[in-house]
Amino acid sequence: MSSKMIFINLPVADLDRSKGFYEALGWKVNEDFTDQNASCIVVDDNICLMLLTKDFFTMFSKRPIGDTTGTIAAAYALSLGSAAEVDALTEAAVAAGASEEVNDDKRAEEAQVGMHGRTFIDPDGHQWEPFYMNYPGA
Repeated sequence: MSSKMIFINLPVADLDRSKGFYEALGWKVNEDFTDQNASCIVVDDNICLMLLTKDFFTMFSKRPIGDTTGTIAAAYALSLGSAAEVDALTEAAVAAGASEEVNDDKRAEEAQVGMHGRTFIDPDGHQWEPFYMNYPGA
């Protein structure tokens, strides 16, 4: 395990549906950290999602869970290695039940700085923004 990792905790309405959705994107379930309340989804060596049933998620905060199906709470930007990877991930997400959100103004602005990005909303309303940027300093 890397010394620095990011774990994104997401409340979900149906744990099995959400696990299946993220597996359809090519991400893996870590069974060591998966039970009836939570599932660990490995995005890569340094990023994991913790899908938590809404009942279990309430143990992590006294604040109520936001309704991400009607409002946005956060946008998870994920840098990928090419524009083709961005398109493939987004298309896999849509095929697995996500909806794509298209903002032509945002796309035009990103294109001006060498970015290619798309946006999809998972079945629980969580917003993902895979992107590629040809960054000369990288």
